[in-house]
Amino acid sequence: MIRGRVVVDKRTKELVKRIKANQIAIIDHQDIDHVASQSLVEKQVKAVLNLAPSISGNYPNNGPSILLEAGIPLIDININEDVSLQDGDYIWFENGNLFRKDRKIGRGVVLTKEIITARMAKARVNMENLLSDFIDNTLIYAQREKNLIVDLNTPDIGVSFKGKHVLIVVRGANYKEDLKAIRSYIQELKPVIIAVDGGADACLENGYQPDIVIGDMDSVSDHALKKSRYIIVHAYPDGRAPGLKRIKDLGLDYILFPAPGTSEDIAMILAHDKGAELIVAVGTHSNMVDFLEKGRAGMGSTFLVRLKLGDKLVDAKGVSKLYQSKIHSYYWLQVLLAFLLPLGLIGFFSPSLKHIIQLLALRIKLIFQLPEIFPHLF
Repeated sequence: MIRGRVVVDKRTKELVKRIKANQIAIIDHQDIDHVASQSLVEKQVKAVLNLAPSISGNYPNNGPSILLEAGIPLIDININEDVSLQDGDYIWFENGNLFRKDRKIGRGVVLTKEIITARMAKARVNMENLLSDFIDNTLIYAQREKNLIVDLNTPDIGVSFKGKHVLIVVRGANYKEDLKAIRSYIQELKPVIIAVDGGADACLENGYQPDIVIGDMDSVSDHALKKSRYIIVHAYPDGRAPGLKRIKDLGLDYILFPAPGTSEDIAMILAHDKGAELIVAVGTHSNMVDFLEKGRAGMGSTFLVRLKLGDKLVDAKGVSKLYQSKIHSYYWLQVLLAFLLPLGLIGFFSPSLKHIIQLLALRIKLIFQLPEIFPHLF
């Protein structure tokens, strides 16, 4: 049985701003994606009830697997038409039925490992057809959006890029882990930091103040907006900017940047056109599944931008998976021996210190559960 208080929102990125640990998330998110699932895991939700198919079969989305691995139940739910759930409602789910106030209000299916595996297998079969359509759409969008790299005018801002490294942080798969993996690079090179929307919050969590936050402002927190040095609102080519009202309501200064493509595309173009020596990006969207998860049927603008940037772009997406250092036990043994050997020699030649060293050696032995070391010395 699963029971608890619910938080309800059709947009998962909005729900995670309000939900607390051990609450139940009720979302309406078809093909729940990696970033959404990871954000729910980080919030330590008790369960996720999805009003839409978590795996529709259109493409193999790995969001459900992330929730499963974290031990968070995922339930595809159907709620009665006359029922409206609100934040704070107390519900429970048992034997496939959903209840509120002793009344059955819906039914659902728990997505087990077997169900997820079977549905993902069917989704992979559909990938070949999807790939053909995706390529066609990419070429169509590339033709429409070619002015993104041909004659786009980037705005003037108060940040110097010329000859510098630029780090672009995008809210994408494993972006937080990748950001941590390049910590030494950031500390040493001190790049200009451009955060794309919610990437600004990840920067602040790691102790970095974004020089610029750019996007439509739908996933970045108010706190991150106020901490960023400059705000660039991404607008449609005709000047419409859905995120502009929020910035005005907060009373913050901003620069409007009308452009086709995605916000991460124009972040890269901005850095390139302003003279950046190298552009390092984490969390970027660069393949078909990435774009399908964003609801985009093609990646024309991203294809064009990467053509323009060439070897100036270093895509650090997934860098955290390359090498995960593990300290082997024999390293610890070497360190311990290097520490104890001089002490043993000192104790041998200095009887006054022998008793103290014996006590220290005994404590180390008990802590690390070690056998007798140099017993003849003591």
